[in-house]
Amino acid sequence: MTIIETNDFAGERVVCWFSCGATSAVATLKALEKYRGKLPVEICYCDTGSEHPDNMRFLLDMQRIYGQPITILKNPKFKDCWDVWEKRRYIAGIAGAPCTSEMKIKPRIEFQRPIDIQVFGFGGEEIERKKRFEENHKEIYVECPLIDASLDKQECFVILTRLGVELPMMYRLGYRNANCVCCPKGMAGYWNKIRIDFPENFNRMAKLERKLNAAINKSYKGGERQRIFLDELDPLAGRYQDIDVSCGFDCELEENKDV
Repeated sequence: MTIIETNDFAGERVVCWFSCGATSAVATLKALEKYRGKLPVEICYCDTGSEHPDNMRFLLDMQRIYGQPITILKNPKFKDCWDVWEKRRYIAGIAGAPCTSEMKIKPRIEFQRPIDIQVFGFGGEEIERKKRFEENHKEIYVECPLIDASLDKQECFVILTRLGVELPMMYRLGYRNANCVCCPKGMAGYWNKIRIDFPENFNRMAKLERKLNAAINKSYKGGERQRIFLDELDPLAGRYQDIDVSCGFDCELEENKDV
C-alpha cells in the first residue's frame, strides 16, 4: 500500500478519491480548479485488483489531464476481491460486502488525516446519498463538487468526452458504473449480463457460492424472499436498466437492488 506519512505535509490538504468512474474523475477536476496552488492536493485511487483492465488506461489518461500523479492505495493483505471473499468466507449480505471494507474503506482510513478536506464523486442527483454518507462518517470533512455544481453522471460523460477521454470499458459495455468485473451487490439482471459479457467470472462466482454455501441473489416465492444460487438463476430473470450498481466508500450502506 502506498502511504504518505502525516509529517510529509504541514497544515490542511485536499484528498480527492478517484475511483475510475466518470463522476469521481470530474469531481477531481473541479477540486483541482478550486484548490491547486492554495492547498496540497492528493488524488488517490484504491486498487481492488478486480476492476476491468481498461480502468488503468482511464486512470493514466486522467493523470495526464490532471498534470499530477495519482497515488494508488492497496491493502497488502489481499490480492483482489476474490482473495477477500475466499479468506473472509463471506461474499455479501446484510453486513455489506467485505471487498469494499478491505479494499476501499481500510486504505482510505489508513491514508486520511483529521485535517483533510475529502472530495467524493457524488453526482448532483445523489444529495440523499451524500447525506447518508455524512451521517455515518461524522469524523471527516466531505466535499462534493458535483452536487455544488448540480452536475449529474451524464453531464460528466459529456465533460470527459469533450476533453478527448474515452470512457472506461465497463460504461461502453452498458454497465452503469466502472466497477469491478463481478460486483456481489448486483442481482439477477446484472448477473445475467455478466453471464454474457464475462462468462468466466460468472462461472467462478457460481462455484464460489457453492463452496461457501452463500447465494448472493434472491427470489420471491409465496411472498417470501429466498436466496438463489447463480447456477440456478434463470437466464431471463431480472433486468439491467436504469439502476446503479455503485461501489464506493458507502457501499455497505446501500441495500441490494435487482439490477
